[in-house]
Amino acid sequence: MDMDPHGPGLRVVLYSHDSVGLGHTRRNLAIAHALADRLPAATGRRVSGLLITGERSATSYACPEGWDWVVMPGIRKSRGRYAPRTLNVGMGRLMDVRSSLIDGTLGAFRPHVMIVDRHAFGVDGELDAPLARLRRENPDCRVVLGLREVLDDPQTAAAEWARIGVDRIRTVFDELWVYGDPAAHDPLASGEIPPDLADLLRFTGYLSLGRHGASPPETERPFLVTMVGGGSDGFALTAAAAAASIPDGYRHLVVTGPQMPPAARRRVQALAAPGTRVVDSVPDGLGYVEAAAAVVVMGGYNTVCEVLGSGTPALVVPREEPRREQLIRASALAGSGAVDLLRAGDATPEALASWFAAAVAPDSPESTTPGPAVSRARPAAVAAAFPEGTTPGVPAAQHAARSRLDLDGLAAVASHAARLAAADARSAARLAPTGKEPLHATA
Repeated sequence: MDMDPHGPGLRVVLYSHDSVGLGHTRRNLAIAHALADRLPAATGRRVSGLLITGERSATSYACPEGWDWVVMPGIRKSRGRYAPRTLNVGMGRLMDVRSSLIDGTLGAFRPHVMIVDRHAFGVDGELDAPLARLRRENPDCRVVLGLREVLDDPQTAAAEWARIGVDRIRTVFDELWVYGDPAAHDPLASGEIPPDLADLLRFTGYLSLGRHGASPPETERPFLVTMVGGGSDGFALTAAAAAASIPDGYRHLVVTGPQMPPAARRRVQALAAPGTRVVDSVPDGLGYVEAAAAVVVMGGYNTVCEVLGSGTPALVVPREEPRREQLIRASALAGSGAVDLLRAGDATPEALASWFAAAVAPDSPESTTPGPAVSRARPAAVAAAFPEGTTPGVPAAQHAARSRLDLDGLAAVASHAARLAAADARSAARLAPTGKEPLHATA
């Protein structure tokens, strides 16, 4: 569809609360790029958007053209409760600031589509008043709750829904988008999403293909990489990975994440084996994943999506506390053959070294895996840590399993957003006074 440069614009808001890690912000940023790339052609309208985030380092990531960040004061988890990340104020005052900032943004920007990431009403209800006002004063805005494909174990998820209230969800949200493939994991069938919300669900597929970035990394090849997302909970894995020996001819890059405390990062650096370099961050994680000979990661949604969209052999070592979300995801994908799984308690330097060796060994005469040939014998550390009958790290097998998954979720999200925007435009046109441009459709 041809875009009218002088016609009414389409405004989108993406919200994420961001208390631990960078996952929510990175997921919304990937969606923002997809919407910026696809919506103008799909709707014929210019697109502007705001990313509301509680992670101040998010602004180091480039926004799409026509988009910008709204950064709320940060929060963190402390002894199972939320607390201010940096401000020396009470939690009540901090939440008033965050809620007022969101409310003012929605009132002034007047979005046509808003997507809330994971937490329907935000932290401690910070979205309650803003969403109520949005529905009251901007009723044509389409509001979506975006959910990763795994929420938690069914009992924990059910308790969360009970606290939120299914009726409240139906009152505020037009649709629920699940960013996954039900063939791999179906949260409705598992009981993680109440059946009373089934009619609102739209499965998009994993948000894997079409992500921006993937610039060639500036590092010596061939190389291995270990990543733990933001890094606030990644010390144990990075410490074990740093100490692991690596195959001859390879380099190993361990990325601790910007949220790992400096003292913990220094301890990881002190453990680094020959050929291993420890850094706090890289400019483009996706580029490193795609260029690496093999990767070890935790089980966060975004990192796993980047792995699934690559051809790189992957070992997932999921976090198991305080939520089992990562373990459920990794188990489902390992069951499909798309990744290898190693439980956190088994992630010793010896087990990781053995997996690296197996992962870069040619799995067939036609293998194109870079680097020197390494014996595919099943070492004792691998035999102890991995299920019998599996062959960790076979590139061709993992790639084939990934090809059977729906990884085109970003395209589906853009298609759904275009559909909702079209419905919004029709509704606004019907409600506009004769001979007047509807306020909601102005740029």
